[in-house]
Amino acid sequence: MTEGKACRLCPRRCRVSRPEGERGRCGAGPDMEVASLIVHTGEEPFLTGGFGVGNVFFSHCNMECVFCQNHQISRGGGGRPTSPAELAEELLGFQRMGCPTVGFVSPTHYLPRVRETIVIARDSGLRVPVIWNSNAYETVEALGSLEGLVDIFLPDLKYACDSEAVKYSAAPGYVRASRAAIEEMFRQVGPLVIRDGTARRGLCVRHLVLPNDISGTGDCLAFLAGLSTDIHVSLMSQYNPLFEAPEHPLISRRLLPGEYWRAVEAAESLGLHNTLIQEPRGSPDCLVPDFALPDPFHREDDECSAH
Repeated sequence: MTEGKACRLCPRRCRVSRPEGERGRCGAGPDMEVASLIVHTGEEPFLTGGFGVGNVFFSHCNMECVFCQNHQISRGGGGRPTSPAELAEELLGFQRMGCPTVGFVSPTHYLPRVRETIVIARDSGLRVPVIWNSNAYETVEALGSLEGLVDIFLPDLKYACDSEAVKYSAAPGYVRASRAAIEEMFRQVGPLVIRDGTARRGLCVRHLVLPNDISGTGDCLAFLAGLSTDIHVSLMSQYNPLFEAPEHPLISRRLLPGEYWRAVEAAESLGLHNTLIQEPRGSPDCLVPDFALPDPFHREDDECSAH
């Protein structure tokens, strides 16, 4: 396993010994720390199946995005130590509730434990598709150990330029690493397969369009189109200058509608015919979670609850 006494789960390859209690640059130690377990209705429609994804949100992260909407848990930690057997039972609980899929959010730094969790859950009767929702900053070697266990890969392709990845996410070598990771994911599961309105297997790539084209959207989409124009792309307009983003002038504002529609046009011109789009004028505030709440995505006001 790529963690062991020399962690190489992500391109940082910090080689810490988690079994001996060391913590990596990501902040993760030997045990999985679960920050939240919720039925999340705000994911892509083909993942929720009209009910919701049984999502596991982990504490800590191997990237350090200055605009992270989950910064309370990605940078703050504070999750509950959870064994693979305990988490497997939670997945089975989601299935019993009626969730058509279950997902792991930002799981890279706990990959060996998540892998063990999936094996236990499958052996105990888990039948719904398993989603791996990551930032794509992970090694091909690590992802290879998931083959046959993950049904749906849902990576975020964040940048097309390494200098931007370093400046805004402290992620050196992001472009090469993320593209290799997505190629490996596509090799394992292929294009997205949807039956009866719910995804069963395959790859869907998320891309958050950033102000002033900091994300290099055109180049990111060109890479995906070169891989396959059948790939499902979730093109997100919901950028909100949260956390430390106000300190960075080029991303200190929300996305302009024109910036988003140019991204949509780029996807269309590249022949990416499975592109999900959002309404850029919708309030990003409605999509900001608060992990101090039992349901971080719940909003009392009518405006937000309608989104």
